[in-house]
Amino acid sequence: MATMSKTHRSKPTHGSKRLVLLSTLAVAALLLLFFSSSFSTRGSGLVDYFSRSSRTKRQHSLSDKYLYWGDRVDCPGKNCESCAGLGHQESSLRCALEEAMFLNRTFVMPSQMCINPIHNKKGVLNGSSDNESWEVSSCAMESLYDVDLISEKIPVILDDSETWHIVLSTAMKLKERGIAHVNGASRRELNDSSHYANLLLINRTASPLAWFVECKDRIDRSNVMLPYSFLPSMAAPRLRNAAEKIKAQLGDYDAIHVRRGDKLKTRKDRFNVERTQFPHLDRDTRPEFIMTRIQKQIPPGRTLYIGSNERAPGFFSPLSARYKVVYSSNFSEILDPVIENNYQLFMVERLVMMGAKTFFKTFREYETDLTLTDDPKKNKNWEIPVYTMTKTRKN
Repeated sequence: MATMSKTHRSKPTHGSKRLVLLSTLAVAALLLLFFSSSFSTRGSGLVDYFSRSSRTKRQHSLSDKYLYWGDRVDCPGKNCESCAGLGHQESSLRCALEEAMFLNRTFVMPSQMCINPIHNKKGVLNGSSDNESWEVSSCAMESLYDVDLISEKIPVILDDSETWHIVLSTAMKLKERGIAHVNGASRRELNDSSHYANLLLINRTASPLAWFVECKDRIDRSNVMLPYSFLPSMAAPRLRNAAEKIKAQLGDYDAIHVRRGDKLKTRKDRFNVERTQFPHLDRDTRPEFIMTRIQKQIPPGRTLYIGSNERAPGFFSPLSARYKVVYSSNFSEILDPVIENNYQLFMVERLVMMGAKTFFKTFREYETDLTLTDDPKKNKNWEIPVYTMTKTRKN
């Protein structure tokens, strides 16, 4: 029987130990210098490097707990067939994500986002005819959002993933020990009840009006777990990349988001008088009023990026007398290879506008926002439009 012979090594001397230690320290110092110089963009370059390189795709298993709201945002419900605009659907999606956070569960996100045709016209500001639209009725959720990036805050899987099919089949086999169908219960009730604590899957049927109705307590800001800016900042990598390229070309710039289009709809009352939900919006978003509104915060000569759903060609041209006006159409070489629908375009534009030195929104989201109008974003009353300067303006 063969025996394994031992290899005898001479005991290192004190001098050789010291030499090895000094060599190790020298190599470590060189590596530190290399990483610091190569990856430092802001703050600690070494920390930034390791935080990026350590970002790996989250793994999910049957030891996790899951929350499912439906295979389409706002489904089932009145918005299921026609579907709402991106902002409306994001509000609903944010509500569902907040509940997953609150319950400490992985959210099963719809793999597709419905696109409303009203909000999918290319628009004259993008160099297209008034009737031209993108010929798509939906898009992959991953073409809009970075699911892995979202998962760093709230664990998420898509409903077309293998993980979801395993979770669902397992929950169905376990029956009442694996799944609960919930309708009408609040997130606090779900959290406080021991019945739901160990279930693999909670299948939530949300309000038929819209998913976001389940978060009606958002009026109290202390109950908001995810800010309005969360999903816009979670844009898909190639959308973020496009926005960064545009921002780099713009340099030092300001921006305004001018919401007109669908928000200017009117209807006649029983006396045949036209009314609108936003009585000052049409006036406040015209170039001459915009110029008055922004002049204190944005001095003449500045580069002004305009994002808008306005349909009329040359509508904002009067602003060129004071500012270097630019639109998304000025960056077609960046956007054309990337953009397939208006939702993607708006996501890029939001990132660009959020990166401006001074940014005016149309409506106020937070108290510190600069806005083009003082009309509230939500108004159930229909009022007579106002076109004269009779209202005291805040900014």
